[in-house]
Amino acid sequence: MNLNEVIGRRLKAMRGQRNWSLEKTANATGVSKPMLSQIERGESNPTVSTLWKIANGLGVSFSSFLEEDQPAIKKVNTADVEPIADKDGTFLVRPLYPMEPGKSFEIYSVELLPGCHYTSEPHGDGVEEYILVEKGCLSLTVHQNYFNLSAGENIRFAADYVHVYENQENDPVRITMMIYYP
Repeated sequence: MNLNEVIGRRLKAMRGQRNWSLEKTANATGVSKPMLSQIERGESNPTVSTLWKIANGLGVSFSSFLEEDQPAIKKVNTADVEPIADKDGTFLVRPLYPMEPGKSFEIYSVELLPGCHYTSEPHGDGVEEYILVEKGCLSLTVHQNYFNLSAGENIRFAADYVHVYENQENDPVRITMMIYYP
C-alpha cells in the first residue's frame, strides 16, 4: 500500500471513530470536503501543511496518519522513507518514528532545499519541538524570535506559536525534529 493510501485509510478511520461527516471534519480542520474526500480515497498527495491542519483539527499527532503498529525493535533507513513535501516541494519530511500508544513524541528527518521558506501553524498547547541541525545552516523564527543554527547546534521551543523554517543557503539543510506532546 502506498503512502497516500495509508494516509487516506487512517483519515477515514479517524473520522469514522468520531462519527464525523466530511462537512464536520472540513469545519474542524479548515481543509475542504473535496480535498478530504480525495485524501481518503488515496487520490491526493496531501502536503505537510494539509496534514498538519487535519491533525490539529482532529486533535491527533501528525504521524498518526502514517503507521499503525510498531514492532518491539524497529530499524529505519532514512533514505528508504518516502518524504512528504510542502506545496513548493522544498520542505521534505520523513517520519522516522511516529507516535506510538503510551509514548508522547515522534521523530522526523527533515530536509530543507535551497530557498525553502516553510511556515508551521501553531500546534496544541504544551507541544514542544526539539530541532537538531545535522547539516547546513537553519534559519528559524519562533514567535518573533530569530535564530541561525549551524550543524551541531540544537534548539527546543514551545510550538504553540507560528514558527518558520528557512534555508537561505545554496545547499540543503538537514535536521532531526522531535515533537513532544504533553
